[in-house]
Amino acid sequence: MKELEGRTAVVTGGGQGIGLACARLMASRGAAVGLIEENEQSLQSAEASMRDEAFSVFAVRADIGIEAQVESAIDALAAEFGSIDILVNNAAIQPYGTVLSTEPSEWDRIIGVNLRGAYLASHFALRHMLGAKRGSIVNISSVQALANQQRVAAYATSKAAMLALTRSLAVDFGPHGIRANAVCPGCIDAPMTRFAATTTAPGKEEDTIRKWGAAQPLGRVGRPEEVAEVVAFLASDRASFCSGAAFTVDGGLMATLGVVLPE
Repeated sequence: MKELEGRTAVVTGGGQGIGLACARLMASRGAAVGLIEENEQSLQSAEASMRDEAFSVFAVRADIGIEAQVESAIDALAAEFGSIDILVNNAAIQPYGTVLSTEPSEWDRIIGVNLRGAYLASHFALRHMLGAKRGSIVNISSVQALANQQRVAAYATSKAAMLALTRSLAVDFGPHGIRANAVCPGCIDAPMTRFAATTTAPGKEEDTIRKWGAAQPLGRVGRPEEVAEVVAFLASDRASFCSGAAFTVDGGLMATLGVVLPE
């Protein structure tokens, strides 16, 4: 399927995990893809791997929380490809902490990357979308926006706020032909989950991830490619009447009560 042919998609945090899976899938469906990533090594590796697959890709290194860098990156990608039609706000960090244990500087850093970064990328991408009178913004939120585990105060707050940001984008820019939706992944086998497993149980990462997977009704963790399928759908014209919505990709986790009845 080349349903995204002629479109340009920008993915923040596109150097690895869910972001890279989204970039690769949309490229396979015809999109030219711009990657924004702070980690130089991940960025170069992602760009090289996508070029090896003969995809149209252009990578820009930027800290998604810094206004000038985001504006420069978005403008560079628009100049390279001629338009920005799709924006996937994926860049995120997840240090652990409660409201008490999280220092103000760390709180600001998490909100700055996860929430402010999505605002900044949307702010500058919208300038290009409005001229074309079309666009799709997909915010990668989290099931933590809907229900919390322990010690994720700043992360969960940032992801919940992304749902409000999504609704605002949908309401304000729908009349201009621009749609906005959110995707809420559950436990996905991606670098952030691997980091969480290492933090939680050093040396027992694989056992920990299998245990987390067993808690899902489907009995396993998800794959980045499974999230990417939903993102690519929302980016496409097949989702032409979807806007302002949040889609869970969590193996049924949010449908589950944490109560086990006796046999």
